[in-house]
Amino acid sequence: MEYNRKVREELWGVIEGLTDDQINRVVEEGKWTIGQVLEHLYLTEKNVVQSFSEAKQITEENPVKLRKVHLTTDRTQRVNAPKFLVPSSRQQTLEQLKEKLKQSRENLENFMKDTSEDHLNGKYMPHPFFEKLTLTQWVEFLAYHEKRHIAQIEELKEAIMI
Repeated sequence: MEYNRKVREELWGVIEGLTDDQINRVVEEGKWTIGQVLEHLYLTEKNVVQSFSEAKQITEENPVKLRKVHLTTDRTQRVNAPKFLVPSSRQQTLEQLKEKLKQSRENLENFMKDTSEDHLNGKYMPHPFFEKLTLTQWVEFLAYHEKRHIAQIEELKEAIMI
């Protein structure tokens, strides 16, 4: 969780000082706004934590390979978000989005605090790109996923500051 916290602090720094107008500004048709990226991060974290209760037991018949989840940050590999993680086109304030992200993070931290390492390593959930991940790997994935989108936000910021 330490890396997750570090990445979240980086996210707060990247969006600091942005206005509601800036986070909702469309820089290119078909691309998400900064606000939509933030909403996507919230939806992802929220849905992953909610899904942890549906995790399946790892067995000899059902092994899980360790995956290189750090590759998530490679933005040369385009991956479309599943429909339920695609943000709405509705405008939101930066404060609303920060509050949502704080809540989803609090839920993740509470889950981690109340869950044993054996449980985290002994259960898995499917992943659309990596096939199956242990819950530990899912937590790591969330940090790298956020890091990936920080780079996207940086690009969007650059475009709106021109």
